[in-house]
Parts: sequence; C-alpha cells; structure tokens
Amino acid sequence: MEKLTRREEELMHCFWERGPLFVKDLVALSPDPKPHFNTLSTMVRALETKGYVAHKSFGNTYQYYPVVSEEEFSRRTLGNVISRYFENSYLGAVSALVEEEKISVEELRELIDRIEHENRR
Repeated sequence: MEKLTRREEELMHCFWERGPLFVKDLVALSPDPKPHFNTLSTMVRALETKGYVAHKSFGNTYQYYPVVSEEEFSRRTLGNVISRYFENSYLGAVSALVEEEKISVEELRELIDRIEHENRR
C-alpha cells in the first residue's frame, strides 16, 4: 500500500469519521479558505488509485467510500515506521519508548498481563 501525503491522510480521516462522501461534501467540510472542487477531486482520485477509496456512480457524479479501515492503516503505518527506523525490531521500538519515557515500566507490565490474559482464552 502506497504512503499517503499529510493532506491525503486528512481526507481519509473524513471518510473514516463520516463514511461515504461526495467531493462537494469534502469541500464543505474543509476549513476556510476552501480548496477548489477540482483540487479535492484530483486528491480523491489519487486515493482511489492508491487503493484507499472506491466509488459508486450516481449519474455523472461519484460518491467515494473507504476500502481501507483506519485500524488497518494504523497497523501498516506502524509497521512501516518500525521497519524503517528500528530495522524491523518491535523490541527496539518498545525499548526506545521506554528510554524516552513515553511508556512506563508499569504500563509495560499491564500490557504483558493483558497479553497473557488474552493468550489464556
């Protein structure tokens, strides 16, 4: 799956939060100054080319909807970060979080307990 630009990711959040949308809806949801309809249309078509959205035809207009869930996107993004910056080491990523005090040892213990509890089921 191809990476998204910051703006493409923002558009995906609109789809994840609101479901199927027409480009005119995206224009209305955008903050001022509103982007041009054609600009957003081009960006949504790029999202479709990248495999993130698909569309249904309604006459001469399209309603777009997400085909990649936010959860799936988050997992893949995390996997890409770990691959790129931690040489595919999830342990290295967690160690970095502990070293930077972004996660405490107590939180790690809670996570381990949760995982062990889930594995017992």
